[in-house]
Amino acid sequence: MTHPFVFARTTPDRPAVIIAETGATLSYAELEARANRTAHLLRSLGLQRGDVVAAVLENGLDMFDIAWATQRAGLYITAISTRLTAEEADYIVRDSGAKAFLTSAQAGPVADELGAMLGDLHLLMANGARGPYRSWEEAAAPFPATPIPDESAGELMLYSSGTTGRPKGVKRALSDGGILPMPAMGALLTHVYGANQSSVYLCPAPLYHAAPLGWTMLCHRVGMTVVVLEKFDPEAVLAAIETYGVTHGQFVPTHFIRLLKLAEAERAAHDVSSLKAVVHAAAPCPVPVKEAMMDWWGPILHEYYAATEGNGFTAIGPDDWRRKPGSVGKAMGCEIHACDEEGDPLPAGQTGQIFFAGGPRFEYHNDPAKTAESTNKHGWTSLGDVGHIDEEGFLFLTDRKSFMIITGGVNVYPQEIENLLVTHPKVMDVAVIGAPDEDLGEKVVAVIQAMDPAEAGPALADELRAYCREHLSGVKTPRQFDFIDELPRHPTGKLYKRLLRDRYWAKTDS
Repeated sequence: MTHPFVFARTTPDRPAVIIAETGATLSYAELEARANRTAHLLRSLGLQRGDVVAAVLENGLDMFDIAWATQRAGLYITAISTRLTAEEADYIVRDSGAKAFLTSAQAGPVADELGAMLGDLHLLMANGARGPYRSWEEAAAPFPATPIPDESAGELMLYSSGTTGRPKGVKRALSDGGILPMPAMGALLTHVYGANQSSVYLCPAPLYHAAPLGWTMLCHRVGMTVVVLEKFDPEAVLAAIETYGVTHGQFVPTHFIRLLKLAEAERAAHDVSSLKAVVHAAAPCPVPVKEAMMDWWGPILHEYYAATEGNGFTAIGPDDWRRKPGSVGKAMGCEIHACDEEGDPLPAGQTGQIFFAGGPRFEYHNDPAKTAESTNKHGWTSLGDVGHIDEEGFLFLTDRKSFMIITGGVNVYPQEIENLLVTHPKVMDVAVIGAPDEDLGEKVVAVIQAMDPAEAGPALADELRAYCREHLSGVKTPRQFDFIDELPRHPTGKLYKRLLRDRYWAKTDS
């Protein structure tokens, strides 16, 4: 049982957060004071246990102020991607039921648009307030740096896009156990990954994602120093490891690919010998990539398979992975089953949909139908992935859920993009799929059936790309537009998307 406030008392000057590029630092004492002041501020605005705070914040010190304020005030924090359009972010804020919205001046025009859209909420902006926003720093300054009198544990309420095209919030019940108990993953961090109070953790990914935010906060419960990159850059990663003596870190396979593409001289110029354990997740890692990383960084790569839903977890260490290349590990704190179409478990080695049993329960906020959809007749829940489990209980994933596209470690769901493109007057039909990409793993491709076949070509592709950029964030905008005479649909209207996808994946041996 521990908490950052413990280290604010025992090691007050130890850095809790360092921004790698600038060296900006937040000590444990400063983190404690800032989080407490923000918690008092939120209470003064009328937010009580169970309420939601939404935030659009870049990687910086401010994210930890609000994250730790909510986690000791019994509030949910909904961190929203800085890459979304105002329209997309507004949907999440409204769906979450947030009563306060926090952002920073660095959010740019999106923050201004959201300020106009969210006028009925409490609006706070860091680093120079403007428009309808109050200054976060000035609003919090009058409050004491001591804890609020009614502290209780809060939770993350993050959004995982659904196949219906709209993001879905994952909301868990708040704990009644107070703010001290260590989350279950704490044992993995300390006992398996070997982290302790003297360890230094590198976060190269956006803090609005579940894993980066969750793991950095877990590190604070151990008393570690968290080094945050404002933006991923392979050379910046190596420089940060060497400069700050990084011992632990979490990555996605695309990070590894970009690191491996550095010139040998650039890689050799940095000392990475301080690394003790590196964790990766979010997308399947190609076996040759992982082997190359272990050849470079040593046998210190650990992998896990989980999701924002938090309904199950598998993990594998480097030794087991050498024996079972391609596996994402064995179940921890739950059971895993590969099931047939009836939801019954299959024998070892047979491929089926993967279900978790005995893990934490979850629900999709405002979507009981989707929650029910993820549950089979045994009460087991699934993320929609398929794979097989071998005789020793190791899980191997062989497909992705419902043709979800994982591009650079970010989940993109085709339906939302298809729903937009089909409204364009020059589009008769559309399918969005993932195609292989050496850098990102997958790229988003839109296959278009034009209303007028004579217009199919580069000019229409440019027009559709601009249309997407107007309504969607960059990561969802297709990188490639291809044209087809007619999409392969059944007379009932069902699209045989597999036929399209196979045409692209058949061109590569990945």
